[in-house]
Amino acid sequence: MNFTQLFLALRARYKIIIAVLLVTVIAALGISLVMSKVYRASTSLVLNTKGVDPITGMTLPVQMMSGYVATQADIIRSKSVALKAVESLKLAENPAVQQQFRDSNNEGDIKDWLANLLLAKIEIEPSRDSSVLTINFKGEDPTFVAAVANAFAQGYLDFSVQLKTDPAMQASGFINTQIKLLREQYELAQSRLSKYQKENNIYSADNRVDVETARLNELSSQLVQVQGLLMEAQSRSRQATGNAGESPDVLNNSLIQNLKSQLATAEARLADTSQRLAPNHPQYIAAKSEVDKLRSNLQEQIRTASSGVASNSNIYKQRESELRAALAAQKARVLELNGARDEFAVLTNEADNARRSYENAMQRYNQTNLEGQARQSDIAILSLAVPPTKPSSPRLLLNLALAVVVGLILGGGAVLVMELLDQRVRSASHMADVFGLPVLGAIAKPRVSKRSGKSNPPAALLPQQ
Repeated sequence: MNFTQLFLALRARYKIIIAVLLVTVIAALGISLVMSKVYRASTSLVLNTKGVDPITGMTLPVQMMSGYVATQADIIRSKSVALKAVESLKLAENPAVQQQFRDSNNEGDIKDWLANLLLAKIEIEPSRDSSVLTINFKGEDPTFVAAVANAFAQGYLDFSVQLKTDPAMQASGFINTQIKLLREQYELAQSRLSKYQKENNIYSADNRVDVETARLNELSSQLVQVQGLLMEAQSRSRQATGNAGESPDVLNNSLIQNLKSQLATAEARLADTSQRLAPNHPQYIAAKSEVDKLRSNLQEQIRTASSGVASNSNIYKQRESELRAALAAQKARVLELNGARDEFAVLTNEADNARRSYENAMQRYNQTNLEGQARQSDIAILSLAVPPTKPSSPRLLLNLALAVVVGLILGGGAVLVMELLDQRVRSASHMADVFGLPVLGAIAKPRVSKRSGKSNPPAALLPQQ
């Protein structure tokens, strides 16, 4: 069947098409009038995508993800949000709702039953190029659908805050427990440090070691200086013992020099007396006695000066020995203080680390505690739902337009089926195609004259070559 034949068949059976069309339109009209009116209320939410936490000031890249809006839509469709809407509207306390729940023979909780009923009629419509979510709810009561849409929006706001605060509160409790342990560790480390300070008499290890080191350096300098003096004293002592007359300490002695001068004068006087007087003369004896006395005093002073040089050498030697002992003791003291300083540094580091851990934990606890108490949300209500004045369905004009389209399609289908079941020749070309013979002529339908009202006789068509 080609298009021409189909057109001829539709034209021949147009009454069937009209009848099917009328039946379809009447049925659509009746159904639309019988159907109960359904109202739809919408609440718009805007999702904040600044990505900055109001408490910590940290960037939240999760809000920049492409699936963030879809995730929020799933949260709105969750049963937790629906339960919050049920509690907000106090539907479970309505006697009519309770009676309906008992009539449904549902063995579950009435709040869960109501939440499932609400979720069946809720629709979440995300915007394509923005962060706006629209909550749509349909029902027969315009006031009720607006209240439910707003209750879902408020429940979503509360639940989004709960999603942030509950983990923060749990973390706050965990950190609070850890703070007690960290505080005990800090107190133990500080106690060990204080005990070590008291036992070793250390209050500032670095300063004390610096003082002891300076004292060690001073003893070392004194020892070097005494060793030099000792070497010089030993050299003078050997010289004074071997050849006292040439010893610088003896030669530079003023008393010895004075005795030598007196001895020279007395010897000169004795020599002069010996030339004038005999050895038994009293003057000669007196002069000789004076010379012997001066010579004896001189030798005594030389021995005294020599013994003084030796005594000085012994003093320097004893001083060197004392300084060596003091230097060795000071070295041991410095080494001991270095060990004490290392141990003190270790204990100090342990106390500092424990203090820093405790302070960081306290800071984190304060932050998480503040986050747990913050009731701020990243979502804001853009527009609240209001009771609709016109129903969203049924839409009479749209249903009638669809009925017309469907009626035409059904009518055309009915004509096509009938044409396939009862095929008729609708044109000369169709007859030629069916029998495969040329058409010799065709009898046209009589035409009625509009002027006279009489029909003209049919005209015979000559065969076409």
